[in-house]
Amino acid sequence: MWLIVKALISAAVIVAVAELSSRMPRLGALLLTLPIISILAFIMTWNNEHDIATIAKLARETLVLVPLGLPFFVPLALSDRTGLSFWSSFAIGVLLASVTIGAWFRFGPQV
Repeated sequence: MWLIVKALISAAVIVAVAELSSRMPRLGALLLTLPIISILAFIMTWNNEHDIATIAKLARETLVLVPLGLPFFVPLALSDRTGLSFWSSFAIGVLLASVTIGAWFRFGPQV
């Protein structure tokens, strides 16, 4: 039952951001920058584990991985200037983020 509740909450957040973004991009971006998913993940992990060490590890990894994922947005943000289509920009963004995050997993410290 709890798994269904978690899935419904996550889906509602994604739908809300998608709907709001089409009408008010700045407000949609604000919702995207808020750590809503992180907050939900911390609460759900705490409810499952009740282990502060797990939460601390998750928070530390998130602190590192959020900036490493930011290259994803660069091609999308510049797509209107570069003439790239959505899917081209999206693919390049996924590639850039994959490279930065992959490098961290390969060469970063093991936790």
